[in-house]
Amino acid sequence: MRKLQIGTSLGLLLASAVLGWAQELPEKAADPYLGAIVVEATTGEVLFEDSADEQGYPASVIKLMTLLLVLEQVDAGALSLDDAVLVSADASRMGGSQVYLKEHESFSVDELLYALVVQSANDAAAALAERVSGSRDAFVELMAARASALGMDSTEIHSVHGLPPAVGQQPDVTTARDLSILCRELMKHPRALEYTATQERPFRDGEFIMRTHNSLLLKVPGCDGLKTGYFRKAGYSIAATAERQGNRIIAIVLDSKDRVARNRKAEELLAYGFRELARLRRERHAKPRVAAPPKEKKAGK
Repeated sequence: MRKLQIGTSLGLLLASAVLGWAQELPEKAADPYLGAIVVEATTGEVLFEDSADEQGYPASVIKLMTLLLVLEQVDAGALSLDDAVLVSADASRMGGSQVYLKEHESFSVDELLYALVVQSANDAAAALAERVSGSRDAFVELMAARASALGMDSTEIHSVHGLPPAVGQQPDVTTARDLSILCRELMKHPRALEYTATQERPFRDGEFIMRTHNSLLLKVPGCDGLKTGYFRKAGYSIAATAERQGNRIIAIVLDSKDRVARNRKAEELLAYGFRELARLRRERHAKPRVAAPPKEKKAGK
């Protein structure tokens, strides 16, 4: 009986610790969002911003940094898309959105990148991180260093996937402006759009069908990315991009209370961004009107 009481007490203490941490994590979700920004992808020119420097939780949008680092390794020749990734026990135990990787399974980098982006698979993020850096902790350090090098000064990265923090861990924190910086850097790797534009793809020889969480791919002309994110205290976020007539813009909506509102705002911001970009370019290319020189008066006779 005493053993049962000790076990019960320990369980209650652990449950209290978990609950206490959950209560300590401040809610960031706001109506219609915590922060937003629209930028031109090449120059970074800001076309719209609203509380763009408010710090919130990116949730799974932080996987764009995982994608960036893997693609940088590929482009540098340090990694190949065909390289095999052996799934560890740790990666196979990741919760949340996943593709149900099993320990000792092997998949190519390419397959896991599709899983990372299309399915937002946390187990794929962990497996890729371990393949690149040897451990998730080492990869997180790489992510943080890259964010700092990019000038994402209001960003703190503590995970490879953006899940809510476990007991004793810190949450990932960023701003709409910092996410726009990350997205612009990612756009320097055209291969990224092959993953972010994919709406549906089979996994494990068709055993599992992955479907995108980004409904804007189906609704917004020219939209080919990038990534959504959600957990309860964070609300719903999205990094969206679209290209029309050779012009590309990026819109960030960070920490919205409602998924439908997030998508609506992102769609509105993309539309506004293209209109504003067109207006600015018309103004810049308009020829200034030069006043005609005054006519000389003819001398009287």
